[in-house]
Amino acid sequence: MNKLIPFWSILKKDMKNYYLKPPNISWGIIFPIAWTLMFFIRSETAVNIRSILPGVMALSVLFGTTSMLAVTITFERRSRSFERLLLAPISLNLLMLAKTTGAIIFGVINAFIPVIFASFLTDLSNINWIAAFLSVLLIAVTSTFLGLFIAVSVSEVFEAQTFSNFFRFPMMFLCGLFIPIPNLPVVLQPLSFLLPLTYGVDILKTAINQTGFIPPWISFLVLLAFSLFLFLMSTRNIQKKWIY
Repeated sequence: MNKLIPFWSILKKDMKNYYLKPPNISWGIIFPIAWTLMFFIRSETAVNIRSILPGVMALSVLFGTTSMLAVTITFERRSRSFERLLLAPISLNLLMLAKTTGAIIFGVINAFIPVIFASFLTDLSNINWIAAFLSVLLIAVTSTFLGLFIAVSVSEVFEAQTFSNFFRFPMMFLCGLFIPIPNLPVVLQPLSFLLPLTYGVDILKTAINQTGFIPPWISFLVLLAFSLFLFLMSTRNIQKKWIY
């Protein structure tokens, strides 16, 4: 119980101070919706909303979570308030989980905003919502820990946003969000399987349209492995650069 109090206090502070900041609104919510609308306008044929829904959901999670961490971690590090948190009587792992839980929640909520819009435009029956939710949750976790890894590697918010785009924009085209991986040039296909978003999107495609080609259990294991790896690398960087 004593550990839950500082955990909730840190999470509550982040929710109050950072969630509705302009970078989070623009990159986390407006950008994915605007990009999708552009896709609608540019298309010369009727768009199958269900076919692009997994990609839009994944984009919303990716941009929402990474934008959140870019603001919270780098801003607090620059203002030196993060150093005060490091002095709190809790473990570093618990501290970083408290700092990232808010972004994970933010990402999950972001993912289902397109679902609400889609429900007014198309039939969303026969969707495996349990698998879809678990996929969104794991995408949010891996994207958040990716954002954490980026945030602890830079010192300014604009650097974190720029560095995030180095990963985010290639993922838009290499992870099967809108272009199936088998349709990509052969030389690029191996890169797709090195990115965690590929596996999350494939689970979503299976859950929503039954068009995934990777066994879901493999995708879940890969996402868990990516999450653990990114979290451990982030805490290692904090211990190495900020504490010792």
